Amino acid sequence: MINSREDIICLINADEWMMDILKAAKSLRLPDWWVCAGFVRSKIWDTLHGFTVRTPLPDVDVIYFDPSNKNEDAEKQFELQLKQIIPDIPWSVKNEARMHLVNNIPPYLSSVDAISKFPETATALGLKLDDQDNVILTAPCGIDDVLKMIIRPTPYFSECMDRAEIYEKRIVQKNLKGKWNKVTVIHAILS
Repeated sequence: MINSREDIICLINADEWMMDILKAAKSLRLPDWWVCAGFVRSKIWDTLHGFTVRTPLPDVDVIYFDPSNKNEDAEKQFELQLKQIIPDIPWSVKNEARMHLVNNIPPYLSSVDAISKFPETATALGLKLDDQDNVILTAPCGIDDVLKMIIRPTPYFSECMDRAEIYEKRIVQKNLKGKWNKVTVIHAILS
């Protein structure tokens, strides 16, 4: 059973595939880097559902924060470097120092600030390795929802109707309840 941050970290440490991905991302030496979102949530929910086969991921999100180089071409170069390390992973690399421009919102302060503004609390998770390859977990919205298999909007996505509508559309598009049937969906209040 998974009941704590330590349990999540043990789960990741025991997963050679995930550790290889974390080591590949670490090798880029990006500032304030994390592998985040569905990469973390899916492992937890697969385990809680007793799945023996990993739920396929549409991508593996690697984020970093570098205000000194907001050129999207740099992100594409990092994706190519990762593909050379592990070719069969659908890498997606984003510099959160520029993503506020894409999302038309105020600038993020860091990668963890960006993670806190992901649409769902259960997806607002990130992993990285320290200098000794110990797994570090960030969960700016907490881990309760991911452990209780609850999908709800992060505070950032519940405080404004436009973002709440985006959250609702994602719930339909991602079909998380269809993939993990024990999940409970909490809808945003649209008024």
